Amino acid sequence: MDELLRSYAQYVAWFVEAIAITTIALGSLEAVVQMIRIAVTRRATGVERRTVWLTFARWLVAALTFQLAADIVSTTSAPTWQEVGRLAAIAAIRTFLSYFLDREVDHNRELQRQAPGAPAAR
Repeated sequence: MDELLRSYAQYVAWFVEAIAITTIALGSLEAVVQMIRIAVTRRATGVERRTVWLTFARWLVAALTFQLAADIVSTTSAPTWQEVGRLAAIAAIRTFLSYFLDREVDHNRELQRQAPGAPAAR
């Protein structure tokens, strides 16, 4: 029974890692397309550039969340110290990125409110 559970966990971990990789690929593709669009129009503002970066950062945070989930599943049975260390590193990176992404989103909102032509704050 234990071997069956380990085998199932490995398949689940593999599937969730595939989702993480797909998330990174989709986010990267979207960011590149948006950067090309901005470069071609040549009228892009700093707010538009930051928006592309923030969107890409959200994709990365989502991918790290999936990767963390895959690592949690992988380490459910008899984890090694190396696996626990990897799990802790991914959790720390995700927390770090989320914190600074939230700060950047708040900053970006403030810049958009102050931009010419932006609706007045209520």
